[in-house]
Amino acid sequence: MSDLQQEVQPKGAKIKGNKPVNQLEAANRFIAASAHQQMHDQRLWDLRKKRDAQMHLIPEWEALRDLASDIKSHTLDHLADYLEEFERNAKANGVHVHWAKDAQESNDIITTILKERNAKSLVKSKSMLGEECMLRQHLEEEGITVIETDLGERIQQLDKEDPSHVVVPAVHKSRTDVSKVFVKTLNAEQGNNDVHYLAETQRETTRPYILNADAGMTGGNFLVAETGAVVVCTNEGNADLSANTPSLHIVTVGIEKMIPKMEHLAVFIRLLSRSALGSPITQYTSCFRGPRKGGEMHVVLVDNGRSTRLASQKFKAGLKCIRCGACMNTCPVFRRSGGLSYGSTYAGPIGLILSPTYNAHKYRNLPFASTLNGSCTNVCPVKINLHEQIFAWRETLADEKELSLSKRIIMTSLGKLFAHPKAYRMAVQTGDKVLSYLPHFIVYNQLNAWGRQRDIPQPPKETFHSWYAKNYMKKGKADE
Repeated sequence: MSDLQQEVQPKGAKIKGNKPVNQLEAANRFIAASAHQQMHDQRLWDLRKKRDAQMHLIPEWEALRDLASDIKSHTLDHLADYLEEFERNAKANGVHVHWAKDAQESNDIITTILKERNAKSLVKSKSMLGEECMLRQHLEEEGITVIETDLGERIQQLDKEDPSHVVVPAVHKSRTDVSKVFVKTLNAEQGNNDVHYLAETQRETTRPYILNADAGMTGGNFLVAETGAVVVCTNEGNADLSANTPSLHIVTVGIEKMIPKMEHLAVFIRLLSRSALGSPITQYTSCFRGPRKGGEMHVVLVDNGRSTRLASQKFKAGLKCIRCGACMNTCPVFRRSGGLSYGSTYAGPIGLILSPTYNAHKYRNLPFASTLNGSCTNVCPVKINLHEQIFAWRETLADEKELSLSKRIIMTSLGKLFAHPKAYRMAVQTGDKVLSYLPHFIVYNQLNAWGRQRDIPQPPKETFHSWYAKNYMKKGKADE
């Protein structure tokens, strides 16, 4: 385990089984590493500011968001039809199309494709779906070597860590951290943390794997039903190398990535990179419509719970997500707690609404890792009502009795109190007076989780209700 992992990696970052993720404990570990926490916060806020700068350069920005949201809504309403259209057109282009109902079936399909062709090595350009399905671990257990080719993903692979962000997987690491990883794994020069040297080291050590790989794999940002094309947006060009250098190209992609026509692609391309990194466009926007000459191309369309989510009117909108990470960059909780603290492939606000759909018990604590400030909704390029869905998940978890014992006791007690206005006002009046006189150690203890990170504010001398009653109700001015 690396020095950084020992310092900040949460115990629950790679939880297996059904044990609930303890995001609070993991976040506290990250916050305790103050230098990394501050760096992480500043980096992501810089991306948010760059996103805002790009937004203000485009007068039709809000119209683009509305259009993107409408296209996604329409596509999801007719998803079965568009999936069949994509399959027809992809097959006409010479592509093999496979359907996987869950992660295990997806992994099995890919393993079969590779083994039937005696493929022993695979180079891969970033695919969050692969992380979601734990594909790399599965293939390695089958004796197939998997090499991540993108810089951030390769750093995380070499350090035996999960990605901490959907766009910038190693954003929580400093250049010194990366240098230490490369010294241990790539024989890099000790103490050289120059970013150009580090990037060159990764590139030079990865290229031989690409040239000698038996197969290549990419994810997909968009699927175009009209043409059967897979669209991949990257900044390093490794998707093009992974797709075209080996003779076998495998695409693994979620069924929700569908859009109807090529003309719709322009809307999302204008929004994606600006929302993610604050840059006008990605360096490479590649449309893969068929295999290279003499090669094979396979597309694995993966459900893995997406159909269930599609059937839920309450949480269906989460399928609009284009994985830009803008909600993570603006979220005050994510910026200060780090992506690994969520113990899930998808972190930040989008992770709070996606993760419980896979396992409500395991991820029952995540929807409470939010202030519900709505900033995530404000920056989402496809206008997912993220903060409302986070709140809806809290309601759903309560209905399904997935709240912890302490939350159930507190919520039940507060519910009864709030249901009786007189009792509530009396509690506020007496509570304020009591808190003012109680010793510090009685108020701030292990039972007061809220008070561990902040002081309870001084109560006002007078409540609005009492002020209103004194100044208006008694004077007969209630109707004015």
